[in-house]
Amino acid sequence: MTTAKSNRPHIRKKSRPAPWMLFLKGLLAAGALTAALVIVFAIIVGVTDAADGVIRIVNQAIKIVSILLGVWIFVPKEQSGGALRGALMGLAYMAVGLLIYIAFTHQQASAVSCLTDVLMGVSIGGLAGMLRSQQCT
Repeated sequence: MTTAKSNRPHIRKKSRPAPWMLFLKGLLAAGALTAALVIVFAIIVGVTDAADGVIRIVNQAIKIVSILLGVWIFVPKEQSGGALRGALMGLAYMAVGLLIYIAFTHQQASAVSCLTDVLMGVSIGGLAGMLRSQQCT
């Protein structure tokens, strides 16, 4: 028994990358954005001699913007689990950031500072992931 082929052209569905690839891509993009913004900000601080308070605020803003980029890449639109995926991205971003900070500065970060950063990353990431997953295509 033979089957007749259809005259319609074969239409491929756009395949999505594996979740771990999206996660890695989002984390790397967030890290690259952080590096770029930190370099630009360091130049600005060197020229303007900014106050410590301004530096702390801008550093937190850089972290938030970077997490938002990572979540935007990692969390697909109109799929469940966005808050969990976003929280995972925020946690991973902050954990990697803290490890890099400790490794390069050879300083010990306080437990309160680490916990605050991790909780901020998880909450910002979770909220951004929830909003991203509700976004229409």
